[in-house]
Amino acid sequence: MSGDEADLVRRARRRDPAALAEIHERYYPKVYRYVLYRVHDVDLAGDLASEVFLRLVEHIDRFVYRGRPLLAWLYTIARHLVADHYRRARRIHPLPMEELGPDVGSFDPTEQWLTRQRLEQALTFLTPEQYEVILLRFVEGMDLKATAQLLGKSVRAVKSLQYRGLRTLRRVLEKNGW
Repeated sequence: MSGDEADLVRRARRRDPAALAEIHERYYPKVYRYVLYRVHDVDLAGDLASEVFLRLVEHIDRFVYRGRPLLAWLYTIARHLVADHYRRARRIHPLPMEELGPDVGSFDPTEQWLTRQRLEQALTFLTPEQYEVILLRFVEGMDLKATAQLLGKSVRAVKSLQYRGLRTLRRVLEKNGW
């Protein structure tokens, strides 16, 4: 944890409103996006991301630096909240790809729409673990080590999940002529 982040956590433990606001401003967009990719519902993602920060305020005293940044702890809280949500809901709603963020590439609108539809369909063939690894690695831009730490897995396991997930995506896309 950087000195800046360590100081921010110390101030947050003292319930410094400026520190808590800075943490929220710095990390809320990332936590929200992470949750959105998992729950596929804009309103629910906002609710769960807000709950992450409520839990941060309630339990900041429990945060112990163990070589992982504060954001990793927030992702862990988010992951548990999402898991709790799915245990209660027992269903997954596919997220329309336009909700996932800015467009990549210079496709015409029709081709772009088709690409999103195809990718959205292909993602449903991944296991939850593969989906999470693909999300963290390619959407959130996390490296292998950070992804492994966040998921509580070895780097080798993350590589394996990533490989199998990408292989599944390629197979589904090729099978359908995409």
